[in-house]
Amino acid sequence: MRELLVPGPWSRPTAPITSRVAFAAAHVVPQVGAENVPGHPALVDWDATLGFRHRIWEHGLGVADAMDTAQRGMGLDWAATQELVRRSAAEARSVGARIACGAGTDQLDPAVVAGWTPGDPAALDAVVDAYREQVRVVQDAGAQVVVMASRALAHVARSPEDYARVYDAVIAEADRPVILHWLGTMFDPELEGYWGTTRTDDATDVFVDLVRAHQGGIDGVKVSLLDADHEKGLRARLASLDPGTGPDAPGPVRLYTGDDFNYPDLVVGDGKRHSDALLGVFAAIYPAASTALQALDAGHPDRAHAVLAATEALGRHLFTAPTYHYKTGIAFLAWLNGAQPGFQMVGGLHSGRSVAHLVALLRLADRAGLLLDPDLAARRARVFLEANGVTR
Repeated sequence: MRELLVPGPWSRPTAPITSRVAFAAAHVVPQVGAENVPGHPALVDWDATLGFRHRIWEHGLGVADAMDTAQRGMGLDWAATQELVRRSAAEARSVGARIACGAGTDQLDPAVVAGWTPGDPAALDAVVDAYREQVRVVQDAGAQVVVMASRALAHVARSPEDYARVYDAVIAEADRPVILHWLGTMFDPELEGYWGTTRTDDATDVFVDLVRAHQGGIDGVKVSLLDADHEKGLRARLASLDPGTGPDAPGPVRLYTGDDFNYPDLVVGDGKRHSDALLGVFAAIYPAASTALQALDAGHPDRAHAVLAATEALGRHLFTAPTYHYKTGIAFLAWLNGAQPGFQMVGGLHSGRSVAHLVALLRLADRAGLLLDPDLAARRARVFLEANGVTR
């Protein structure tokens, strides 16, 4: 193995970051040696999981927790999710850090959902009740609510009106403005036809109408479609909504980019508009992301763009198809950097990427200066390769 490079010139902020609101969507660390196999309840290493979140907070970023990066619907069951929300929110409160947590419907039994008839009012009510339960858990913990896309709703809804009915009720349940999450099928194929149509333009119209109807109850929207042009168009439409005036005015609606391919351009912006960030890739590049945002705060957008652009190849590799296995790469990088004791994931998801993919990830992370302890990373990489039969 060749000698690894030194880490990049990363810095931690000495004051809160103000130019952008930025969340890193964090993963969970399993207990080493536990039965974290497919179909088994998640057994979480809470010290390592929460320690990773503190790394992110120390770099001035917020944490988006209990979302798809934390393996919602791919190994993290509802019981473990509730514990994660409570523990993470308490840790965020202890250091005065920002946290938002996902509220969805994944406590519903998939076998029961599969038997529902599309459009059935009772089934739609069950989706609303499931959302309400999860919203209350997040709120009771003191975290901001991210209303996640629902596989159950995608199954039972047959029209935009069905989506409006459910989201009307869910947003009304929240005690402060929420973040709406539009997750594309590259992240979850079971969300095909979300918002009641398979046409992106029509879905966008439905989405904007929903935001307009609840503008005062929506802090922002997270859009994960990996389409920069679409995001810029939606960003402009959100900016055109009347924020009103006075203390009861709804205010502007943020666009939190979920585009893990095109984030340098979207976050830095064009001098007129920019996206805020709620990104899984920020969990992999948090030292660089923090350094870039500090540059924005200091009025150096070109420097910020250069820092983020130097990580873009790594991000594109992490999120290559099948995109939903990006979590494996984030966990592998966390292990190389000493943030978890073993390269394992709940639900056995560490098998989601090939050895060749992870070796390429190692090289790209090294090139980006994101192997924070090169000696440790080299030792762990050597053990990984030998265990997988790679001897030279």
